[in-house]
Amino acid sequence: MVLTGASRGIGHATVKLFSEAGWRIITCSRQPFDGELCPWDAGAIDHVQVDLGDHRAMPRALEDIKARLAGMPLHALINNAGFSPKNCEGGRLTSLTTPVDTWMNVFHVNFLAPILLARGLFEELKDGSGTVVNVTSIVGSRVHPFAGTAYATSKAALACLTREMAHDFAPHGIRVNAIAPGEIKTDILSPDAEALLAPVIPMRRIGTPDEVAKVIFFFMFRCGKLRDRRGNQDQWRTACLSGPPFKRRMKKPDVKRQSTGVPSI
Repeated sequence: MVLTGASRGIGHATVKLFSEAGWRIITCSRQPFDGELCPWDAGAIDHVQVDLGDHRAMPRALEDIKARLAGMPLHALINNAGFSPKNCEGGRLTSLTTPVDTWMNVFHVNFLAPILLARGLFEELKDGSGTVVNVTSIVGSRVHPFAGTAYATSKAALACLTREMAHDFAPHGIRVNAIAPGEIKTDILSPDAEALLAPVIPMRRIGTPDEVAKVIFFFMFRCGKLRDRRGNQDQWRTACLSGPPFKRRMKKPDVKRQSTGVPSI
């Protein structure tokens, strides 16, 4: 698996969860690998330090990733890296106050990097019947009191890109999905955000990176079907079959029902 934005927050929690499940993860972030903060196996070897805000760094990053894959298939690409700049007082940058250079940097990290990585690793994903997960945000569909305009519009664009990628990659056996987390307790969240937003959230709290990581983990499963013939009827049982890094199938569900097809995930 390749995951961007692995040094903190959602990315850090995701790497920890997948590592514990036996996955090999190639991490990408602006920061060098820190063995104390990231105590997973082969972390330093499978870490690529890259600034996704610089499109000129992408070819080198792809070379480094492919060198680590060494011809092996890629089962998952998690585009998690995100950049949400603030003004000098730590406040929200609006459409009137965001500098042009900031617009470009935000879109390079949040929007262009995901498609450049997916295209650059297309053959490896195809060989692994891989899954791409783009991490968007609820701010892509509403004006947010803390997230700036550049961040919000880049996430909206990423959601639209996900739909296009799903259409274009599907014929090659690659699934593309997006998740849009709400308020999550990460470094990207403003200091006062939790106190202000928690009262209007139904659960009266903000989410945690671990909760988002579990949703990403869910998308690694494929929806398979088992078919039994009994008389003139076909009875279908739906079971979630794990991806290539797993060796065991999940327990078959006890409840059986007739269906004309298999629900998609």
